[in-house]
Formats: sequence, C-alpha cells, structure tokens
Amino acid sequence: MELRMLESIQSGRTTTGVQVANGISNTIYPVAAGAVIGELAYGYLAHDKTWQTNGWQMAAGLTVTLGATYILKNTVKRERPFQKYPEQVISDSHTNEYSFPSGHTSTAFSLATSLSLQCPKWYVIAPSFLYAGAIGYSRMYLGMHYPSDVAAGAVIGVASSWITYKGTQWLQHRKQATKKPETF
Repeated sequence: MELRMLESIQSGRTTTGVQVANGISNTIYPVAAGAVIGELAYGYLAHDKTWQTNGWQMAAGLTVTLGATYILKNTVKRERPFQKYPEQVISDSHTNEYSFPSGHTSTAFSLATSLSLQCPKWYVIAPSFLYAGAIGYSRMYLGMHYPSDVAAGAVIGVASSWITYKGTQWLQHRKQATKKPETF
C-alpha cells in the first residue's frame, strides 16, 4: 500500500518538480539553524529573557528530534524506497543512510511546533505547518521516504518540541517558585 502511495505521488514527476522539491528539501537545515540563531541573537542583544528562553527551547526541541531520529534510523535500518524498489521508485540520490524516520520531516515539524507554541497566532501556525508538510511531501516526491517515514518524522518532531516546550515551562515555574522574595 505504501509503495502504491509513493508511486502515485511520483506519477506526475517532472524535471521542474524535482528541482522544486530538492529546493524545498534543502532549506530545512539552514532554516532551522537560522531560526535558533536568530532567536538567541535577538534575545541576547536585546536583553530579552523570553526570546533567549524561546531560542534555547527551540534548540533543545531540535536536538531531541535529531537524536531520536538518528537512534531510530540506526535501530530500524529501513532501506530507502529507491533502494528497495529501484524499478518502481525514481530518485536522483544515492545516499546510504536509512529511511525511517524522515530527518528532514522531523526537523521541519519540530521547528513548526516550537514556533507555533511560542507564538500561537494563525499567521505563524499555518505557514509553519504548511512548510513542514511541503518538506515531508518533497521527501516522498524525491523517492527518499515512504509515507510512514514522513508520518513518523512528523510525530517525532511535534512530540519532541512539545515536550521540551512543556519542560521549559515547568523549569521556569519551578525557578520562580523557589526564588526567595526580596526583603527591604
């Protein structure tokens, strides 16, 4: 069933489509790094503790995401679709890395989740998750991942950032609760 879905996604594959999909896929790591660096730089330059905390939370979410993805890839050791089905799945890549879960997708959904939790406005949430979805779709279009790789990447990314966001809130609450009131 997954192979049929992948073949369906790839059925309209064009040279331009491949270029666009590669372009979209290749943006995620620089965009994620830029978001973290941007939040931290602004937070420290402006002496804004909220932006500093947001930057560190996003960095933690991405770190957990990438760690979980790496561990799962090397535990499951699933062949990429273009490796397992070279006659049915087209790919221009020749990577030897494993397929499950999608690291590009987990990173994109981790970033989207962090941004959406930090700024829960529709104009942040909608574009963030549309971008993450485009990353996941591009990975299937390029023959790099099965739909379940992409779905698992999305779950890992969302869960990792949600957990680190809630953990950051808990630590901040605990830190405030243990502060001694100033006496005059």
